[in-house]
Amino acid sequence: MRRTQLYLDDDIWKALHLQARQAGISLSELVRRAVRDKYGNQNRCQAMQAWVGTWSGRKDLSDSEAYVRRLRKGKRLGRIAP
Repeated sequence: MRRTQLYLDDDIWKALHLQARQAGISLSELVRRAVRDKYGNQNRCQAMQAWVGTWSGRKDLSDSEAYVRRLRKGKRLGRIAP
């Protein structure tokens, strides 16, 4: 961990200080969490976005809508609640 200094406007400092006090953490920890949330997950977000739509063009998978409809047509509901 490295130490750094920030210059904050009084109103920003007061708002952060209040948030930190309500959360029961230090102002430094609050700032670290905010920076981590904003900039620390870039690789994870990019990796997740790379997966979006990867199964959309697959022909070896059955139609999920047809699968659910087939399940609903069965007598399963009669067995659950006669």
